[in-house]
Amino acid sequence: MTAVTLLHQDHLGDHIDRLVASREPGHGLPRAFYADPEIFERDMERVLRRHWHCIGHVSILPDIGDFELFSFEREAIILSRAQDGEIHAFLNVCRHRGAEVCIRPKGNTRFFMCPYHAWTYANDGRLKAARLMPKGFDREKYGLHKLHVRVAEGLIFISFATAPLDFTLIEQSLRASCGQYGWGDARVAHRQTYAIAANWKLAIENYVECYHCGPAHPEYSKTHALEQPAERIAEMNSRMEERTCALGVNIISGNHWQTSRAGKEAIDVFRYALYEGAASGSEDGSPVAPLMGKFQNYDGGVTSIHVGGTSFLVCYPDHGMIYRFIPKTVDSCEMELIWLVHGDAVEGKDYDLEKLTWLWKVTTAEDKKIIEHTARGVRSHYFVPGPIAPMEYNELRYIDWYLDEISRP
Repeated sequence: MTAVTLLHQDHLGDHIDRLVASREPGHGLPRAFYADPEIFERDMERVLRRHWHCIGHVSILPDIGDFELFSFEREAIILSRAQDGEIHAFLNVCRHRGAEVCIRPKGNTRFFMCPYHAWTYANDGRLKAARLMPKGFDREKYGLHKLHVRVAEGLIFISFATAPLDFTLIEQSLRASCGQYGWGDARVAHRQTYAIAANWKLAIENYVECYHCGPAHPEYSKTHALEQPAERIAEMNSRMEERTCALGVNIISGNHWQTSRAGKEAIDVFRYALYEGAASGSEDGSPVAPLMGKFQNYDGGVTSIHVGGTSFLVCYPDHGMIYRFIPKTVDSCEMELIWLVHGDAVEGKDYDLEKLTWLWKVTTAEDKKIIEHTARGVRSHYFVPGPIAPMEYNELRYIDWYLDEISRP
C-alpha cells in the first residue's frame, strides 16, 4: 500500500468521521449521508458486508438442483440447492478470469459452466473441471467464493463476512415468533420488486416509522392502529395478547436491537394490534388466506420483526411478508416484497392473489412516491435535517445504530 493510498484513506476517514461527529443528536442525517459516494462505499463495507441479510424463503428452491440469482450492490449471488439437499450461496464470479458463471436468472442444474473458458462448478460451488490446466493444478483451491448461509423458520440468510456475526439470537427469536406462525412450512405466493430512485437509508428510515402512516397511507391506517396515543395502543395490545393466549399461541417479543460491537446480530420482535374487527392485513381487514401455524382463529394482532439492518418481517395469522431492502448505488435501491401463505394453500381455491397482495402493494407504491420525493428534497444544498418526532423513535434508533456501525472498521 503506497503512502498516497494511506493519505487518501486517512483523509476519507477524517471526512466521514467528522460528519458523524457533527450530526446533531436527536436529528436526522445530513445530506451527505444520502449523496456522498464515499459514504455509500463505507456503508457497503461496514453494513452490507458485516451483517446478515434475509434473501428469501426455502420454498423458492424446492428441488435439488434449483438455483436463483440475487444481487446486492455490485455483488451477484447464486443461491442453490445442491445434491446434498442443503442450500448454498456463492458469488457469481469465475475463479479463473472473473466472468459470470451463471447467466440464467433461475432454473435447475447439476453444474454451472463458465461461458468464457468452460471452467465447471458443481451446484455446491466446488470446481469440478478446468480444461487444459497443467498437471498439478489443485481444483480444491478454486471453488466459487462461498458465502455463509443460515436457514431459520424457512428464511434464508446470507453473510458476506469472513467471520459472520453470531446468529444464535436470531434463530431463537424467529423460532419464538415466526415459528408460531408456521413460516417453516409456508410457501411463497408472490414476489414483487420496486426500484426506488433514492439512497437505501431513506427507504429504510421510511419503513421503520409510522409518523407518516396517517398522511401517506390512508388504506393501511384504516386497519393498523399505530397512530393512536401510546396509552390507547397499550390498551389495545393488552386485549390482543389476551386473545392470542386464549388461542394457545405463545409469541415471545424481545428487543435485542444492538450494534455489532459484541459480535452478535441485531433483532427486535414486537407486537401491535389491529383495530377492532380487523383480522388481517387486507383492504377491509377481512381474512385473505388459510390460517397458518398454531393459529386456529384470528387474534387481531400483528408481529413485526426487524433483523440486521436490511431485513424486515410482518406476520399475520393467515399470511406473512418478507420486506428486503437492496442497496444498488448511492442514489438507488430496491425493495422486494415476498408474500407467504400456508404451504398447502392453492391460489384461486384457498386465496385470491389480488386480495392477498392488495394492501401492501398499495402501501409500497405510496412509499415509493414519498421516498423519491424525499430523495429529491435532500439533494438540496440548503437541506438541514430537523428533529426526529416522538413517533419516529424507531427511525432515531436505526440512525444511531447505523452511525455506530460505520464509525468502526
